[in-house]
Amino acid sequence: MKNKILKILKEEDKYISGEDISKALNVSRTAVWKHINELRNDGYVIQSSSKKGYRFLKAPDILDKREINIPKGQFIGSNIRYFEEIDSTNSYAKKIANEGCAHGTVVISEVQTMGRGRVGRQWQSDTAEGIWFSIVVRPDLEPENIQVITLAASVAVVEAIKETCGIICGIKWPNDIILNGRKLGGILTELSAEPGHVNYVVVGIGLNANQDLEHFDYEIRQKAISLKMYAGKSISRANLLGSILTRFEKIYKSILLGENRDIIDKWTAYSVTIGKEVKVAYKDMEYFGKALSVASDGRLIVECKDGVTREISAGEIQVRGLLGYI
Repeated sequence: MKNKILKILKEEDKYISGEDISKALNVSRTAVWKHINELRNDGYVIQSSSKKGYRFLKAPDILDKREINIPKGQFIGSNIRYFEEIDSTNSYAKKIANEGCAHGTVVISEVQTMGRGRVGRQWQSDTAEGIWFSIVVRPDLEPENIQVITLAASVAVVEAIKETCGIICGIKWPNDIILNGRKLGGILTELSAEPGHVNYVVVGIGLNANQDLEHFDYEIRQKAISLKMYAGKSISRANLLGSILTRFEKIYKSILLGENRDIIDKWTAYSVTIGKEVKVAYKDMEYFGKALSVASDGRLIVECKDGVTREISAGEIQVRGLLGYI
């Protein structure tokens, strides 16, 4: 009922009487008043007048399904699990994926206490100023083709940022979102698979949205950035997240149609890796060379200084820039 009242208030750009709301929903005016107070307790700013009724003014900066625009018929985000705090959205997403959750389920948390990045690193996400979420999909793909999903997700992220914020970001292979030479976000893709079959894929995405510099631990302040730090103003996290989900669904469908080359071409257009000097670290091996291109399955092709051209599917890639390697 509370969400239905909120929907009515949002659709009206003016006052609407408690009586009109009660008639529309077939409830008492007292019930309307009670639910509006609950919405206010949730952080919604709703103006009231004894003669005019109620008027919606402002939504809180939260990422629950009431504030995220999911187009009708879209499967990515049709089922949302929202938390104020969780250890890791990826860990929870894998748990419910094993339990049979719906294809396209999205897990969102305002705060992560044990956020994870690639190569076992911790991802700082202990403030409700970022965007931390995971998507569960069940693709009909061979396990060796899953790398393309990571590239597709990164394209969805940078295109959504461009659309909603007007900010152009880059992508460092395979999963880092780069802004002004610093790390804005990352993608952690995990899967459950058997030979020749994928049970599910969890695509975890973390983005620094409205943090100030002091929100970051001291040791990463020279490497991290947020959209707010770059733009000088806060952005709508809900609008950005909604755009990412919509764009990811579209590009995910392209993968299932075998349109990997189109996806990789889009990825390459945003790449800060291709054509650059890179350092590749994998287990106890380290290579230096030039990143040439990305193969159709998402592997990075590197011409190494030892004369060997290698296709990289795992490991840590650093790109040489003005301030060393990023």
